[in-house]
Amino acid sequence: MWGDRRVSVVLMTYAERLSIRSVIEGFFATGFVDEVLVVNNNAEPGTSEEVAGTGAREVREPAQGYGHASRRGLREATGDLIVLAEPDGTFLPADIQKLLVFSDECDAVFGTRTTRELIWHGANMEWFLRWGNWAVAKGVEVLFNTSHLSDVGCTYRLFTREAAGVVAERMRIGGNHAGPEMMLIAITGGFRFVEIPVNYLPRVGRSSATGSPLAAIAIGLRMIAMILRFRSRTPRRIARPDRLSHGARVGAGER
Repeated sequence: MWGDRRVSVVLMTYAERLSIRSVIEGFFATGFVDEVLVVNNNAEPGTSEEVAGTGAREVREPAQGYGHASRRGLREATGDLIVLAEPDGTFLPADIQKLLVFSDECDAVFGTRTTRELIWHGANMEWFLRWGNWAVAKGVEVLFNTSHLSDVGCTYRLFTREAAGVVAERMRIGGNHAGPEMMLIAITGGFRFVEIPVNYLPRVGRSSATGSPLAAIAIGLRMIAMILRFRSRTPRRIARPDRLSHGARVGAGER
């Protein structure tokens, strides 16, 4: 619980059998998490057995892709605050408190992995990925006239239930480049948001998405193309609402 609000963590899994159990246990150990929902996206054999040994709930999403799995998780999670994360060991469960603190004033909280001091030795965030994510994020700032952003690829993020419902309803991307789409839906939907630094650790096992430079470049190019298409059919960010979706005081967070 966070105050009087239930907290759900959604973990989308495909190739994280070796790490998923410890990640689930880590989130429960924070004391803030009421539900861990695992979206089995055609995961490798043995994954369900690892999940069954924990207090997590598992659902299956047969349509392959990060976007499909994320949409399913946003719809299935029962919490008032819904946190998306990776079960591959790259994120610290304890960092969830950072996201929850800002949920008191924002409808969406995005993590960023580009803070040099929080990138652990051995993490998959070499200069190309770090500066590539930063550059595309700055492009989003300009194209959508919005607040500070420095990472379009970070998958550690929080949505209130209302924001999660809007994002799930409007998502169209099913593949690995769906992360920026969720961000843009929240931005152009007028939801209050903020970006905060999170720790970024070495992955357990090899990533099927960014395990090679060529794969990372391909995903990055798809992200850029999606952002440009989104901008061509969407107005810049609309005026933010006078009141947060969860009923916080008028003007909260304004400085």
